[in-house]
Parts: sequence; C-alpha cells; structure tokens
Amino acid sequence: MIIAEIGTAHNGSIDKAKELMDGAVKAGADAVKFQWVYADEILHENTGIVNLPTGQIRLYDRFKALELRSDFYQNCLSYAHSLGVQFVCSPFGIRSLNELIEINPDVIKIASPELNHYPMLQSLKNAIDNGLKTPVVLSSGVSKLKDIEKALEILDCAQNPNQFTLLHCITSYPAPENEYNVRLVKTLHDIFGIQTGISDHSLDPVLVPVLSTIMGGTVIEKHITLSKKTDGLDDPVALEIDQFANMVYSVHQTQALLKRYDQDEGAKIALEQMQDLYGEEKVNAILGTGFKRLAKSESANYGRTNRSLHFMRDMSAGSIVGERDIGVLRTEKVLSVGLPPEYLSTIIGAKLTADVKSGEGAAWEHFLSR
Repeated sequence: MIIAEIGTAHNGSIDKAKELMDGAVKAGADAVKFQWVYADEILHENTGIVNLPTGQIRLYDRFKALELRSDFYQNCLSYAHSLGVQFVCSPFGIRSLNELIEINPDVIKIASPELNHYPMLQSLKNAIDNGLKTPVVLSSGVSKLKDIEKALEILDCAQNPNQFTLLHCITSYPAPENEYNVRLVKTLHDIFGIQTGISDHSLDPVLVPVLSTIMGGTVIEKHITLSKKTDGLDDPVALEIDQFANMVYSVHQTQALLKRYDQDEGAKIALEQMQDLYGEEKVNAILGTGFKRLAKSESANYGRTNRSLHFMRDMSAGSIVGERDIGVLRTEKVLSVGLPPEYLSTIIGAKLTADVKSGEGAAWEHFLSR
C-alpha cells in the first residue's frame, strides 16, 4: 500500500482536499491520508511559535485554524472512495479517535508523536475489544524500542497481528536519507511479527521507499503537495505530484523484480541495481545497521515531540491534581518536558508541594515533600 499523506495541506478547503486527492490518484497512490486536528489534544496554548512564509504565529493557533467539522472528513472519505482509493486518517486524542471511528475509515493511523499517548491507545484497544476491525498503522519515529513494545502491548497486537502494521520513521523534517537505517523495516518485522513499512520524511522520492520495499516493507507513507512553495506545515518536505508518481513507478518496478525471483534472489538483484544507480556507499549508509536507536537528526526531539504530562492551569502548593488539570500533550517549542504518560494515574489525586504554571511539564519535584 502506498499512502499519500495529505495531512493538513488542504488548509481546511474541501476543494483543495479534492484536488490533492485527484493528484494522489493520478500519481498512483493506493490511499490518501488526513489528520483529524483538535489543537487542545495536541498542544498547550503556550507551546511556542512557528515560522511560516506568512510570518510567525503561535503553533497552537496554527493547529486551531485547522480544526474542522466531522462532515469535512466524511466528505473526504466519500470522495476518496469515489476515486477508488482508501481513506486513512490520524487522530490525536480520544475525542478525534472516537469521531474518526464513527465515520468508519479504511485505516486508522497512529502518528509517531502519539505512539506514547497511552490513554488514546487504550481507547483504541477498548474499541477493538468491542468489535472494531479497522486496520491500524502505527509510526515509530522519535521512539525507542521499549516505546514501540509498550504501545504494541497496550493494543495487544499479538492477539490479532494481521490488524496492525508498524512503520519505521524518522521524526525530522526533512529527514536525512543516510540516517534512515532502512534495515529496521526487517528488524521490526522479525521482532514483533507484524507487517512493517516506512513513513518517509526524506526529500528523495526513490531511495528510502525502494530500499524499504527490498527489505520486505508492505506500506509506504509519504507526504504529497500541489507545490512545495505553498504554506502547509509539511509542504516543504512533501513530494509534488510528478515526484510522487516517480516514487510509485520505482516501487512498482522493484515489486515486479521481487516477484520474478524468489525473495532472497530478487532482493539481491534489486539491491545491486540501487547500488549501481546511487553508489554502494550511499545505499549501504541508508540501509544502516538494522539496530533500533534514535537517529541523530531526531534525538533532540525525544520527549518534546512525543507526549508527556503538562499542567493545564496555574495551581498552588497544597492543591489536589484532578483529571482536567493534566494534559497528555506534545511539549514542542519552549515548555519543559513533563513526566511520561504512564504516570498519569499516579499523579491524578496527588497533592502539589510547589506552585506550578499552566503549560509546565509535570515533574516529581512538584509532589515531593520539602
């Protein structure tokens, strides 16, 4: 499956969303992917600013402007089906997850920063226990092996492995090809026993997708845009339509080669062809070691891009922390990183021993006796 990640590049316009879907189908995508955004599920208001071609804006406000009604996504789903492709969508919290499930998407995608959004993963697991059969794809950027293992344990992937696919990813925009460590596609499959693939944020349309296919990947996700010069958050690292079509063609050519021979022989021939085209040194660097570790370009994002616990209001020492006082949010720009989400139930009901500010990351020192 080749997924064209539209994300929020539509900027809230159904006409642009349809134009992007038309382009994705023209380029040969099997599925189109959207993001179901509620700013409050992603960020605290004080998380910082983002630089856009139109100037600086609070990142929270940028996401707030991308909030849409459920019927927008329902219209996108219907239009995708009319084009003969699948509708994939990422929720970013329990509310967006529940509303997404209501419109019956073809695939639910858990983005890399939400791999440790354990309350949302537990809600998804509850839905699966209640009969949800929708395939689930999870990205594993800015994560360690223990993070992936915990997420898959919460979802109980071993119970029904065919329902899940895990994508190797680097959470950096753009991601350097030579850090991609594409052999992880096979490593993760061997470790967890589920289908694997790649979510590619590198700029080259061919290298990482084709090497992922050679390593046994079954899903490729890559951003698509009408123009890299437009103001979508991910447009600078997305492929334009012709570039996306080049990627699809190259992947299909590789698939045909792999089918012509047995798996090992086909992979050997396909790899030699890539080495002839791009050079053995470059290809080997992109393939990497196959050992899971944070890439250099994303290591500084660990803890900031994925989820941690943040206070949602100013609170005084002596206050008891309630459920609405804590958010499971991305830290992002300027706030302090909070405790990991697995400690949410520990600090709910605990008494503060220090004053805290709204947006501040929850830390053990806020609860220790002084």
